Amino acid sequence: MIGWVYRDGVDPDPRFTLANERTFLAWIRTALALVAGGVALEALGLPLHPGLRLAASLLLLGAGLIIPVLAWIGWGRAERAMRRQTRLPAAVFALPLAIVLTAATVLIVLGLLFV
Repeated sequence: MIGWVYRDGVDPDPRFTLANERTFLAWIRTALALVAGGVALEALGLPLHPGLRLAASLLLLGAGLIIPVLAWIGWGRAERAMRRQTRLPAAVFALPLAIVLTAATVLIVLGLLFV
């Protein structure tokens, strides 16, 4: 399953590999926080407009579902680049995450205003 990462190149400095793994784990923690936030929005029954609360919750849950997959791909791309001694790839999902979080926040604010 991870042969696409390790099949070529040379082992990089272990410090860089471990830093790459810590970055992956940080994205996993972010995904867990998004899932917790999405569940909390619905489970706590906050005084928000129900439709807007549900939409914000689904956005957070969707991001929490997708981020681990993207984190795994990002980890592999970075590890492969280090093994090949090429440039590290750009982070491709930071901007979409920022957009999702902004949209969820707007929905929550609107939900507060239109109870």
